[in-house]
Amino acid sequence: MENEKQIRLTSMEVSQLWAQYLNDSGSMCILTYFLEKAEDAEIKSVIEYALELSKKHIEKLTSLFTEEKHAIPHGFKIEEDVDLTAPRLYSDNYVLNFIHQMSMVGLTTYAASLSGSTRADITDYYTECMSETMQLFKKSKDLLLSKGLYIRSPYLPNLEKADFVKEQRFVWDIIGEKRPLVASEISNIFANIQRNAFGAATLAGFCQVAQDKQVKQFFIRGIEIAKKHTKLFGKKFEESYLPVPTTWATEITNSTVYTFSDKLMMFFTTALIGLSIGYYGTGIAQSPRVDIGIMYNRLMVEIQLYSEDGSNIMINNKWLEQPPIASDRDELANANLNN
Repeated sequence: MENEKQIRLTSMEVSQLWAQYLNDSGSMCILTYFLEKAEDAEIKSVIEYALELSKKHIEKLTSLFTEEKHAIPHGFKIEEDVDLTAPRLYSDNYVLNFIHQMSMVGLTTYAASLSGSTRADITDYYTECMSETMQLFKKSKDLLLSKGLYIRSPYLPNLEKADFVKEQRFVWDIIGEKRPLVASEISNIFANIQRNAFGAATLAGFCQVAQDKQVKQFFIRGIEIAKKHTKLFGKKFEESYLPVPTTWATEITNSTVYTFSDKLMMFFTTALIGLSIGYYGTGIAQSPRVDIGIMYNRLMVEIQLYSEDGSNIMINNKWLEQPPIASDRDELANANLNN
């Protein structure tokens, strides 16, 4: 094991650890604020568990970066990026859904980190992260269920027999009457409706407390995009006579007082945009109907452009922390020539 620890971290390991530091340091700021404002004792317990996980991760990541002689990311700090005395911005119900949504994201990202890990100690670390996040997922899901807040995906009739597709219209019918959605299409569209509704609610709160005019306009644009995408996805459900999930718009207060730094809110928003691109890609891969793939492709282009504008805002304000990067050999060579 001693020799194993002497092996350098790979680029994939470094990138995942670096990104996790930023995510968990930002989560610590948001969760500490949520905990400060929580009134529901059961939800408060889930917030405390999520916050302890983020703190534990930051301690582990700091130790790893120090051992490897890697610079520790600046990330986000409570004293810089959140005002714990600000009024409540979101309801406890929203916060519980926030944690549930983030636990699902965590399961996806930790699985990718685990599969990309080579060193034994990093593999063990992400195995532990997966186990902890599974517990957080279960705690938040069970509490949503017990409070009647969990939104289930639509039910389908039981298959009476195995069958095979007999007509090309199963895939290619773009203009005419379309077949009902299959299970994989339903599950992806349902999840994307929920994510966009959650995103719209989140950005509505961010928009109310943003300080910079350009940042505020960016959030307003994001709300419009999320609502548009929710409407398009909902239309696909309606065509197959499936119920459309409700939104979380009523879970935001009227507070306009500074709560989170614009830097933290922009980071969180651009991270969600990046995840959306990946989820839409999955939707394309798992949708046999061509019209649905075309829809996802069109929406992906829109959010990619939105993401680029977000990155430009962060760069202009010096909020975008540079990730680990390969050596610029041309620059090094030219430097030697100049000397």
